[in-house]
Amino acid sequence: MGQGLSCADRHGSGFFGALQNGEVEVVRAMVETDQSILHRTTNHRRSSALHMAAASGQIDILSLLLDRSANPDVLNRHNQTPLMLAAMGGKIACVKRLIEAGANILMFDSIHRRTCLHYAAHYGHSDCLQAILSAAHSTPVSDSWGFARFVNIRDGDGSTPLHLASRQSQPECVRILLNNGALVCVSTCSCPGSSPLHLAARGGSLECVRELLAWGADRFQFDSYGRIPFAVAVKHKHQACAALLNPSSPEPLVWPSPLKLIIELDPDAKVLLEKALMDANMEREKTILKETCITPPCPLQSDVDIDADVDNDLALEASDAELCCICFEQVCNIEAQPCSHRMCAHCTVSLCCHKKPNPTTACPTAPVCPFCRSSITQLLVAEVKSNDNADQEISPLKLKGSRTSNFNEENSSFKSLSALVGKLGEHDSGSLSSHKKGVTR
Repeated sequence: MGQGLSCADRHGSGFFGALQNGEVEVVRAMVETDQSILHRTTNHRRSSALHMAAASGQIDILSLLLDRSANPDVLNRHNQTPLMLAAMGGKIACVKRLIEAGANILMFDSIHRRTCLHYAAHYGHSDCLQAILSAAHSTPVSDSWGFARFVNIRDGDGSTPLHLASRQSQPECVRILLNNGALVCVSTCSCPGSSPLHLAARGGSLECVRELLAWGADRFQFDSYGRIPFAVAVKHKHQACAALLNPSSPEPLVWPSPLKLIIELDPDAKVLLEKALMDANMEREKTILKETCITPPCPLQSDVDIDADVDNDLALEASDAELCCICFEQVCNIEAQPCSHRMCAHCTVSLCCHKKPNPTTACPTAPVCPFCRSSITQLLVAEVKSNDNADQEISPLKLKGSRTSNFNEENSSFKSLSALVGKLGEHDSGSLSSHKKGVTR
């Protein structure tokens, strides 16, 4: 794929050897002595010095070559650019430097007719993927092609970057692409006409399946063979994925992306709502897997310890904070505008997701406030009101580790609150007993 670079050219072996070994000063001296060495290529791949520096992550040499007016879009034998090779190898520093030097992110190779975006998604380099998507907002690509078209660009087989990330079981890349407007139900042009959900089911990636379902992937979509994703998961013996994709299982909550208030959502509020939605779907997932006698995937012990610490901290804060008047369990951390009524993130997600958007309607109906029945135009992060009349601004990152309570009767926060109340009761009982003994004496 252009990564195994060799130097068969006898005259250039010293230059390419120094380049691969990261000998910056040697390379600089050779370039200053003979500028034409920048145009030399290896015999087999016809890869330039820029290709080799990008593929091996030699950022200092890459910068040196670019400063010497090397063409950032030089092609090798397979019409691959240095940016493509850097994206393949996950060399994020090289990716950023090439983009800064004006590398074209909309060039196709001759192997699979893929771009650098395809390769970053295929190999699961989420940082490179994000850098390329960020560049697409400010490059001529955004003006000529449009950002949405670039995110859903197809390769020679008709696969979008989301197809490749789903097939290769790259959940972080799937999440980034969906957040940037990747189409969740588009099918590949070639046989078997699979959707991203079909490919995730084939690979058995529970995380990818979970992400795709949360963004509205259709469990009933057929491929060219008339199969739904459930049938694909069953065929490849991925029981957990099959359980979630079973048409008879409860539907997951879907991120209400068509709503205008979600499109213009405050970043901090988005963190809270996304976490609440994933928590709700995780509870659904646990129930489904338990009913099908499949053990849910266990989190790492370190994650369990961290979440337990966060839950304990939140329980202590919740004792003095304003609780949601809908579920009476979670802290009010979301404020609806313009009415300024407050509720927790979990109830807000349920409110926005309770009704599926009608695809025939251009403008989906905005949810209404459950307290005053007025239309909600904006969602903001609320400030936690404590009993001592001091307002504390809520931390979305801290609340990100909290557990779902309105979807789980035995959530840790509620247990902590119950324990706290119990301790207070024991303390009062102890004080009362001591008082009685004193009176008896």
